[in-house]
Amino acid sequence: MFASYLIGLREGLEATLVVSILVAFLVKSDRRDRLPLVWTGVAAAVALSVAFGALLSFTAAHLAFEQQELFEAVASIAATVFVTWMIFWMRGAARKISSDLRAKLGEALQVGSVAVAVMAFLSVVREGLETSLLFFASAQGAATTATPLIGITLGLLTSILIGWGLYASAIRVNLTKFFTWTGLLLILVAGGILKYGVHDLQEAGILPGLNTLAFDISGVLDPSAWYSALLSGMFNITATPSVLEVTAWAAYVLPVMFLFLRPPAAPAKVAESIS
Repeated sequence: MFASYLIGLREGLEATLVVSILVAFLVKSDRRDRLPLVWTGVAAAVALSVAFGALLSFTAAHLAFEQQELFEAVASIAATVFVTWMIFWMRGAARKISSDLRAKLGEALQVGSVAVAVMAFLSVVREGLETSLLFFASAQGAATTATPLIGITLGLLTSILIGWGLYASAIRVNLTKFFTWTGLLLILVAGGILKYGVHDLQEAGILPGLNTLAFDISGVLDPSAWYSALLSGMFNITATPSVLEVTAWAAYVLPVMFLFLRPPAAPAKVAESIS
């Protein structure tokens, strides 16, 4: 549940920030008549995202075993790529997202009403599609329960409350720290998703070594214990992973964590020309 909650909170807050910035810009610009266009674009983005998630689940449920494993593996790898790109993009864009969105909305207002709705749609749909893909990939290792759905729903509701509080100036959140800490957790979640994708490729017969275990700690990590379910659900930490699974996890998490934590490079100084 926590992994799904984290995905819903992180992606939901990004989308909520976008919507709150657009709404605040229109209100302060005395263009409240354009607010229905923003909400129309947002509603269309949410509908498309839900439909995309349903399509992923429907497709996976109607495939043969090997095909289903391959489909889930591709979805897991794609989700890993998207979440990695999102983490690094948000780290650099968090400080200037407000000014960029306001500039784009100002241009859309000059173009026309449809442009406003399209701009709101495009601003939200990326987060929505990423959320659907990430949720689908992270929930593959879970049992057939409503727990992942409850987690992501709670995460989205929390993000809406935070976004409303920010819009109403009732609370203050250090977004830089928020995206840093959630980024670190999501790197571990993405590493687990990639590890599960490798496991699916092994079960589909695409990659070898399914029964070549890196270690066996089933005597220590009781599969029926609550902490085992927590580790498996959040980071896909299992008692009997294959060598290839552990290698893929380490090859992703270690360099990505290093690059994420590395301080941004200082802007290069322009050398003065000597006449």
